[in-house]
Amino acid sequence: MRRYVLTGTPGAGKTAILRGLHELGYEVVEEAATAVIARAQAQGEEEPWTRASFVDEVVELQRERQLEGTATGPTTDTGPATVQVFDRSPVCTHALATYLGRPVSRALTAEIERITTEEIYERQVLFIRNLGFCEPTSARRISFQESLVFEKVHEQSYRTFGYELIDIPADDLAHRVAAVTSVISQPHRQ
Repeated sequence: MRRYVLTGTPGAGKTAILRGLHELGYEVVEEAATAVIARAQAQGEEEPWTRASFVDEVVELQRERQLEGTATGPTTDTGPATVQVFDRSPVCTHALATYLGRPVSRALTAEIERITTEEIYERQVLFIRNLGFCEPTSARRISFQESLVFEKVHEQSYRTFGYELIDIPADDLAHRVAAVTSVISQPHRQ
């Protein structure tokens, strides 16, 4: 199973690209932070990202989702069924902790060590570039200018951990899905 990561600034269109990939038959895994936020907000907590345990909750859900995908992955070597695409990874959670000015926890450190040692994700990371704006949602309360800072923090985190960033520039959705597909459909590099 080859696992690719989509990353980039909030509001860059990762979710739309992920849905497009799913429609093409690729197995996709949605962003964990959004799920953690939505669950907490449904229970009446307005800003769960201010809670000290938030980063660890995100990394735990990322780990659970990755391990669940491993157990159900197909065994063939060709076609979309051998590829999973993740909306963010624990390296993004590292960027989030850095951006929020929080210490990198033991749980996050351990998960980054695990994904590195076990080579969980492909070294090529699909970096979805900003669209020139950032629309707020209940889970995304960041200005466009703040999102650009967050984008840089993501770049720095991935480079620090030795990943190769593949730029997916701002464009219409069909072209962006095609750009991602051209990377993830290539034969596995040894």
